[in-house]
Amino acid sequence: MSDHRESGAIDWKTQGVKVIPGDQLDPNTAQTPGMDRAAAINFARAGAKKLWAGTVKIHPDAKTGAHHHGALESVIYVIRGRARMRWGDRLEFVAEAGPGDFIFVPPYVPHQEINALANETLECVLVRSDNENVVVNLDIEPVEKPEAVRWIDPVHPHG
Repeated sequence: MSDHRESGAIDWKTQGVKVIPGDQLDPNTAQTPGMDRAAAINFARAGAKKLWAGTVKIHPDAKTGAHHHGALESVIYVIRGRARMRWGDRLEFVAEAGPGDFIFVPPYVPHQEINALANETLECVLVRSDNENVVVNLDIEPVEKPEAVRWIDPVHPHG
C-alpha cells in the first residue's frame, strides 16, 4: 500500500512543524473591549485549517464586554492571575479559574471574562475549534449577583 507521504512527496521543511516565538504574536485579530488578544496559530501564520490559538491578557481589575464566538468552541488555559467567567442570557452565572485551570466555552454562549485580581494581569492561552475570527460583541446588562456554578466531573463524581 502506498502512502502519499512517501519521502519526497511533501516538503516537510516548509510543510512540517512550525514554531512561533512568543514575542512574535499577531495582535491584528478580532478584539473585545477590555482584553488584548494575539494570534499565534491560524491559517495565515501557520497554515492551520481547523483551529486558532493565541494569547489573551486582561488588565488588573478589568472586565471584557459580553460576547460569544458563534459556532466555535473555545478552551482557555490560565497561566497567571485569576479568571472570573460570567455567562448566560444576563451573565447570571459565574465561576473562577486560576493558574493551571482550563475553561471550556461552548458555541454561542454569551460570556464575559473578568480579571478577579486588582494588582495582577490575567494571562491565558486561548484555543478555538476553527481558525475563523468570530467575535460577536453583545449589549448585555449583567445581573447584580451572579449565581456561582461549580463544575462536576461526570466521569469521577464525588460520592
